[in-house]
Parts: sequence; C-alpha cells; structure tokens
Amino acid sequence: MVQLWGGIDVLINNAGIGMRTINPEFATAPQPFWEVSAAAFRDLIDTNLTGYFLVAKAVIPYLLKANSGRIINISVSDATMKRKGMIPYGPSRAGAESLSHIMAQDLAGRGVTVNMLLPGGATQTGMLPEKFRVDPEQWRVEFGVPLLRPDVMAEPTLFLCSDESKSVHDERIVARDFQQWKENWLARAADLNQSR
Repeated sequence: MVQLWGGIDVLINNAGIGMRTINPEFATAPQPFWEVSAAAFRDLIDTNLTGYFLVAKAVIPYLLKANSGRIINISVSDATMKRKGMIPYGPSRAGAESLSHIMAQDLAGRGVTVNMLLPGGATQTGMLPEKFRVDPEQWRVEFGVPLLRPDVMAEPTLFLCSDESKSVHDERIVARDFQQWKENWLARAADLNQSR
C-alpha cells in the first residue's frame, strides 16, 4: 500500500466479529456469559480489540514520519457495551474506546489525530441476526426504533478525513447526531479562539 500510493493518510479501524458468531439469536435470546466458550471469547477480543492495536501499531510509523494523519476507530453505543448477553462483544468495544483515548494521549502534539466514530444505534448490517437482515422492519416492530442505514457513517467519516477536522482529537462522535456534534464543536472552537 505504501509503495503503491506513497504513504498512508488515514487508518479506519473497523474490523469486527459480531455477536452472531457467539449467539445467532443474541438480540432476542441473550446468552449468559458463562455459556460463552473461552475460545470464542478470545477470538472476538483478538479481532475487535487486539486487531485495532496491531493495525494501528503497523501504520503509526508512516503517520509519524509524515507528521500528519488520522486514526478513526469505529465503536458502538454505551448501551451495547453494557447490555445483557453481549459478552464478549460489549467488552471488546469498551476496550477499543479505552485504547482510542490512550492512543490519542500518546499522539497529542504529533500531528496525528485519533477519534472514535459510532453509528448511534443498531445498524442494518450483516452482523444482525438472520431475521432482521431479511426483514429490517421487524427490528422496529420488536424494539420500537428503526435500524440505521450504514451510510449514516459517511458524512462524519469524510469530515474526520478532511483538513477541516485537523484539530479534532480524542472525540467520540455519534454519526446519527453528527450535525449537532459539529455545531457544538464549532462553537467550542470559536469560544477557545476568543479566549486567546
């Protein structure tokens, strides 16, 4: 990749194994943690948490050499991290958020930003149980909220990759609420500039 394009500008950590691999009916029939095999737990943590670390570790030398770059770590809602039957997926994403904050602190002042981006609710992807993939409207019927479309992530991702976001660092951005977040961020930035 580096040889082909001459460098790396952005890393989006989005690898993930979902709960379907642990319990195909996790959304409607949660499984207690003691029924999760140690091997399945390790496999999911290795992908969802250790994977983020290893890819960032491999990419960071190129970003530091350029003294610029973006790392965007994809996460999930707080409710998913704490919901019944969500071991090991919930802890893997909570760990990825902690990893993101620490990475951001380690990279402060080095020209590389680290931010978290999450959809803001259940999203219509292949990680859902079969019946919701076949009939997304069924999610609304059972849970009272619609599934988000995957393209909810597009605008905030493009923003985080742009020059406009060069001072956005160590933020947790909910894609569903991106416009409100951006307005608040611009207001905070303006206040900071006025106080200088």
